[in-house]
Order: sequence, then structure tokens, then C-alpha cells
Amino acid sequence: MTVFFVVALGAIVGLIPFGPLRLGAAGALFVGLAIGNAVPEVADSMGMIKSLGLALFVYTVGLSAGQTFFADLVRQSKLMIASIGVLIMGALTAIIGGMLLGFDHDFSVGIFAGSTTNTPALAAATSAVGNQVPAVGYSLAYPMGVIFGIIFVSLVVARNWPGKNDTESLAGKQLSAVTANVERKIELRQVPGWHEERIRMSYLRRGDDQRVVSPGEVLLPGDRVVVVGLPDDVNVAVDSVGSEVDEHLADDRSIVGFRSFVVSSKNLAGRSIASLNLPANFGAMITRVNRGDLELLAADDLRLELGDRIAVVYPRDEEAAIEDYFGNSQRKISEVDAVGMGIGLVVGLLVGLIEISLPGGTTFSLGAAAGPLLVGMVLGNLHRTGPLVWQLPLSANLTIRQLGLLLFLAAVGIASGPAFVDTAFTAKGVQGGLLGALIAIIVVGLAGLAGKLLGLSAQRTAGAMAGILGQPAILAFASSKVTDERIESGYAALFALGMIAKILLVSLILMF
Repeated sequence: MTVFFVVALGAIVGLIPFGPLRLGAAGALFVGLAIGNAVPEVADSMGMIKSLGLALFVYTVGLSAGQTFFADLVRQSKLMIASIGVLIMGALTAIIGGMLLGFDHDFSVGIFAGSTTNTPALAAATSAVGNQVPAVGYSLAYPMGVIFGIIFVSLVVARNWPGKNDTESLAGKQLSAVTANVERKIELRQVPGWHEERIRMSYLRRGDDQRVVSPGEVLLPGDRVVVVGLPDDVNVAVDSVGSEVDEHLADDRSIVGFRSFVVSSKNLAGRSIASLNLPANFGAMITRVNRGDLELLAADDLRLELGDRIAVVYPRDEEAAIEDYFGNSQRKISEVDAVGMGIGLVVGLLVGLIEISLPGGTTFSLGAAAGPLLVGMVLGNLHRTGPLVWQLPLSANLTIRQLGLLLFLAAVGIASGPAFVDTAFTAKGVQGGLLGALIAIIVVGLAGLAGKLLGLSAQRTAGAMAGILGQPAILAFASSKVTDERIESGYAALFALGMIAKILLVSLILMF
């Protein structure tokens, strides 16, 4: 009851504007701090809820970001290397600042873990020192990491600086469909953009015959054909075959149909569009795929996910067969594959339990954060293994992700409330909070600077800033401001690496 009271009240606080800033999901954290102090007897029972919420959140993020992450791994390698240097700077700030303020190592290491919002690092520190002093420093610095992370990300995420070394976002790209009059004989493979899969062709009218374009088609003078793609690519393709006409072939659906189908058949999850072989099986052609807010051109290597809405051009007499093939059921895509999700989370949590020995006799594990994230990224890239479908329908993924985030933040706030209030308003508490703020500013600020200097987009940089802090609330805040798949990819690139680096740096801080 306490957890869901915090979730509800936190959602209300998250809607309150503080200038241009709203806390969003992070409101649950700050309400939790207050409620946790009011009912301190509840704080000790938050461990299971905190781990469950965190595991659900990072696993679903991993599923969503996995394919993009591995595709962009080479592009993000320099950012990943730079992030290690950024975190070392944060650790040095904790060491030097703690010495100047007269803090003992136990307190300083907690401030470092809190300012970088890393619970596994706190667990490693607590295990190494054998007391709860790091938890006090953690509770003071954690809100600072969240607050300054959100502030810095809000300054970056909506910017449009040149990302010369980044891929373009697929979000907000609207495909166009144009009917062209063919004025010269030309093979499809010779049309600019066809071989590179920047365009698709669907309808073909030749004389009185209207049908779906075949992949090996040779266009003849007098033909009319529909070209689909991004506007600039479509214009180049139309100019190469002839000229645009006002009549649109897709308006006449008496012989050739055109409609969207929902992919709800589990047999198709993870299959590439090329492997479906629709031209041979149904005489049909997929032109575009709508996934959430993204509209994607149906490239041959694009793999389908449950819940995708695919636009298909087809002979009218094949409509029933195509609908049966894809499933086209909204009800089915609202159901979660409990087998795939259960096994995926079990494997992720088992990976998180593996203990790795460090010099000095200490050990660390990836925990309920990095373990499920890493496994989720791998499974998200695989899509499926035999009969097991790892990917979740997008709507189910987002729902579970939001629930996990709210449970995690509420539980962290409730658990940290008593220690936070006991120390926060003392001189030592104020100094610890300020040091935590300084570390957070240095880490997230340098991560943002690194992203810009490396020629990455503002959106991928904002994701990296959230990822280097390892803070789900900041990722949720960034995603609520801008729809861009590069945010999640940047987050996933640095989250697990940053977590491991922070755990190792805990040992460094305790040496001084």
C-alpha cells in the first residue's frame, strides 16, 4: 500500500513544473524519501520490490535497444572509452573532495555511488567496509545525481547540433508515395535507391493491366508505378524513370488492394521481410512498417516484431490468406509471452548473481541492474531462438517498463528516507550533498561534452548522459521529451559498462 501511495503521489509531483523542468517519474523518488522517513519501519522491506522494479525496467530497455546497440557498436566504441575516463574524473573528485572536507573513505565512497546513482557500487562498498556508512552518503548524493542529470539532459536532448558521426534518427521521418510515369526502359535494379533499399515500388499499371511490381521487373515506357520512400529518395527515383503524375494508382483498389495488417503471429516474430517471400507466396509487397511512433521503409533485412503494423500491396483475392498469415489480432499482441519473458529474466538475474573477484579480496556482481540489461540486449538482438520469442510487443514492453521504473524509484526513496533525513540537514549532510552534486555535474557534463566532440547527435549524447549515471528516471525523462531511438541506444551503450567501471572505482576510492 505504501509503495503504490508513493507511486500515485509521485506521479502528481512529477507533473508540477519547476520552470521548464518536470520531474516526471522521478517524482516517486522524492515522495518516497518523505514517506520513508514518516514510516521508517517500511524501509527495510523494500529490497525485493526495488530489485524487481529495476530488473523489469532494464530488461525491457535491453530488449528494445539490443538490435540498435549491436548495429551501432563500432560507432559508439569511442564514446564507451571516453566514459571510462569521465568516471575516473568523478572518482578523483570524490577522493579529493572527501579529503578536503574531512570525510572518511566510507562516507566518500557512498557519495560517489550515490551521485552516479549506482546501487551495485553501493553494495560493493558496503560489503568492503562492513558497515552502513556508505549508505548514508549514497542517500544524500543520490537525489543530486537525479536532479542534475535531469537538468543537464533537458539542456541537451532537444538540441539539433550536427551529428556528423552519427546515424540519422528514424523518428519523425514520414515516407511518401508518388506515382511516376515511366518514360524510358529501365530495370528496377538500375533505379537509384532500389539496390540500396532506400525506396520500394508497389503498384504497376501497364496498359489496362494493374498488378503488384515483381522484384525483377523491367519498366517500359508508358508504365505507371508507385514509388515509396523518403521524399528526397523518391524524387531521385522518379526523375530517373520519368516524371511524377497527379493520378495516384493506390486510389484504385479494385484489382490491387492496399491496407495495413498487425503482426500478431508468433511464427513471424524475428523473421526478416526477405524471408517471408511475399512476392512468391502471395504476389504481394510490403512497403512500410509502423513500429510505435516510427515509420520504417520495408527493407529486406528489417526483422518484424509482434505488434508491427505493416502496409501491404496485394492482389485482392489474396487478402484473406494474407490476413490469416500475419494474424492481424490486436488482442494477441496485448498478451505477454510469459515463457520467453520468464526465461529471459531468470537468465538475466542469474548472470547478475555471478560474483567476480577483485584485488584485495573484494568481489562484485552485476546485480539486478546490469545482468538483466545485458541479457535483454543480447536477446533483443536475437529476437527469437527456435520456438521462444524474446521480443515483447512494443505496447507491452512500454507498460512493463513504466511499471518497473515506478516500483524501483518508489522503493529506493522509501528505503533511503530515514538515513537521508537524519543526515541531510546537518553540516556534514549539506557538505556531502554538495560534493555529490559536484561529482554528478562533472560526470554528466563531461559525458555530454564527449558526445558532442565525438560528432554524435544530441539525442544519442543525452542517452549516454543518462546511461553513464545509470539512472532510469533520466532515461524516461529524455524519452518523454523527444521520440528518438538513439536515446535508448546511447543509454544502453554506457549503462552496463559504466556500472562495472563504478564498481571497480569503489575499490580505488577506498585505497586512499
